[in-house]
Amino acid sequence: MDPVTHVLLGANLAHAAFGRRLGRAAALVGGLAAFAPDADVFIHSAADPLVAIAHHRGFTHSLAFAPVGAAVVAALWLVRPTWRDRSRWLPLWAAATLAWLSHALLDAATSYGTQLLWPFSTARAGWDLIAIIDPVFTLALLAGLVAALWRGTARPAVVALAFAAAYLALGGVQHGRARAAQERLAASRGHAPVRAEIMPTLANNLVWRALYEHDGRIHADRIRVGWFSGATVREGWSLPLVRAADLTPAEIARDRRNSFARFAWFSDGWVARSPAEPALLADMRYTLSAEAFDPIWGIRFTAEGAPTEVEWLNRARDRRVNLGDTWREISGADEHFRVLP
Repeated sequence: MDPVTHVLLGANLAHAAFGRRLGRAAALVGGLAAFAPDADVFIHSAADPLVAIAHHRGFTHSLAFAPVGAAVVAALWLVRPTWRDRSRWLPLWAAATLAWLSHALLDAATSYGTQLLWPFSTARAGWDLIAIIDPVFTLALLAGLVAALWRGTARPAVVALAFAAAYLALGGVQHGRARAAQERLAASRGHAPVRAEIMPTLANNLVWRALYEHDGRIHADRIRVGWFSGATVREGWSLPLVRAADLTPAEIARDRRNSFARFAWFSDGWVARSPAEPALLADMRYTLSAEAFDPIWGIRFTAEGAPTEVEWLNRARDRRVNLGDTWREISGADEHFRVLP
């Protein structure tokens, strides 16, 4: 989730739970603790570009690490002698822990993947309940926090948190509806998916990016499920799934650090070659275009003698959102969508 939403959620939670005991310090420590887990973005290696993706949403986002990270944040208050009393500092640490946990769990509610169970498991949780940026969710938390701090009461924060929980639950309902629509779409094609994933698109829970694997190919579509209407689909494209056995001899010879396996783990196995550049092994979950697969990130094996065995391509900053097209999809006015069989 975006950092602003994390800060707002952590501040609301800490203020609602500990505002009466800690005053406005609860919201402050909650916001800071909910921001801190993303410090893992500074972990990188010049010799291995995949170190960064291996550790982002890694140990700092695990449930086990939350009390430790929260203690580091809460320790900042020990600079002031008045906070060195255990009866004041322990609630502060508890507020920070609650906010830290909120960051990890909210990230897991998106599609990127979060290692909640590190160090016991490196499995990446991605529940696909909410988009990484969702203004409805964020603005509700902002309104609740501002009102709570202005009035000096927890009630607006509690209302905002209740709305946030209900919105995530709605995301779960919408996810289930989109999944059912995907199953009908695959059946209409005579396909029996081996696995599937449904992800909300930017800023809404109405239009979903749908992937499934059938007969060694990844099929990608967009499915819209209105809150009060049935499902429609914008059929997409399919590309061959790439496994380790599908690498070229040159790529296999270069893959000394198990770069492909690590990238496939990061991509949850949704790896395909970019149609525009077959040497680029890309994460098919994310695309810059709804018209064709235009990958946001991927890896490319380098020539022998290069300083790193792979190059990491990240085109996230190249993304340009057409608000008109986005609104037509969300509102149901996009003529590319058709009613499902």
